[in-house]
Amino acid sequence: MKFDIMRDRLLDGLNNAMRAVSSKTTIPILTGIKLDVTAEGLRLTGSDADVTIQTFIQPEEDGKQIINVEAPGSIVLQARMLHEIVRKLPTNIVEIEVTDNFQTFIRSGKSEFHLIGSDANEYPQLPELSNNEQFSIPSDLLKTVIRETVFAVATSESRPVLTGVHWQTTENELICVATDSHRLARRKVTVDNLPTGQNVVIPGKSLNELNKILDDSSTAVEIALTSQQVLFKTNEVLFFSRLLEGNYPDTSRLIPNEYKTNVTINGKLLLQAIDRASLLAREDRNNVVRFETVGDNSVEISSNSPEIGKVKEQIAVEQAEGEELKISFSAKYMMDALKAIDGQDVMIQFTGAMKPFILRSIHDDAILQLILPVRTY
Repeated sequence: MKFDIMRDRLLDGLNNAMRAVSSKTTIPILTGIKLDVTAEGLRLTGSDADVTIQTFIQPEEDGKQIINVEAPGSIVLQARMLHEIVRKLPTNIVEIEVTDNFQTFIRSGKSEFHLIGSDANEYPQLPELSNNEQFSIPSDLLKTVIRETVFAVATSESRPVLTGVHWQTTENELICVATDSHRLARRKVTVDNLPTGQNVVIPGKSLNELNKILDDSSTAVEIALTSQQVLFKTNEVLFFSRLLEGNYPDTSRLIPNEYKTNVTINGKLLLQAIDRASLLAREDRNNVVRFETVGDNSVEISSNSPEIGKVKEQIAVEQAEGEELKISFSAKYMMDALKAIDGQDVMIQFTGAMKPFILRSIHDDAILQLILPVRTY
């Protein structure tokens, strides 16, 4: 195996594949990255057995030669060492040559590194996924869906299925739900040619890594779901993740059908006020902020820490209907929900001081956030 490649493109590919490599793996070969070079280009594969990322670099891009292949072949090289070496090479042309017994030479300018590689045949094979259950979503929309849901997954492993986001497909609608049992985030997306009846839970960690790889463009991301794996496919990247096992709870019954108090308010102003109130709340174990309606035209945000002091602030509301209300909640949960709605005007719908309440964007019914209050009164 022998080829040369532009260093910056090799580094881009390594940066993506490295996201799947874990130093804690019990399978020694998975501490490495697999390189497959043919006349068609270079494939780089990284995996931790749960997530596998494969990136592809073409020989030519925009009429510019990226890779010259003298002899095709495959090798597995220690991932972190390869990444550090390529990052620090002196010129933008890198030559990689593999000789007998997986001896690997990496040359650039007057630098030459010698690494001992591993047999690529020992590297786990990628799963085979059929094409019949595929659908596609624009990359920028998929990033938005992940951002608006994944923050609400559970961080505790006591109920592993809650550490993922539940994806369900109905007639032309993808419904994504995350909950840690104290809050819930739901996002609905209209998708053409959607295979119905899919019901999977994708690990939150996988979606966070995928989000770092996707770009903010309208390029389609192909998605294939099976009972155990999900594949996200772009022009340059294949991203495989295992799915979480277990039945996701029926969250639809948590969402109230009728409300006693409705408040419409500027989401950005509310977020800033809660952020200020949380300066005192942060010192308290529960990080609790209070929310109280004041007549028909304002709400009061307050926080009280016995050792430090208190803060209160009134914000004008665009509309307030129904019963007067005093309620307390986690400042962090409320701020996360408002950030997901992204500074738009929000309608907050309450069913009482001790019952879950809902946040929706007044411009987009596809986003819904639910938060459980905290008992303080």
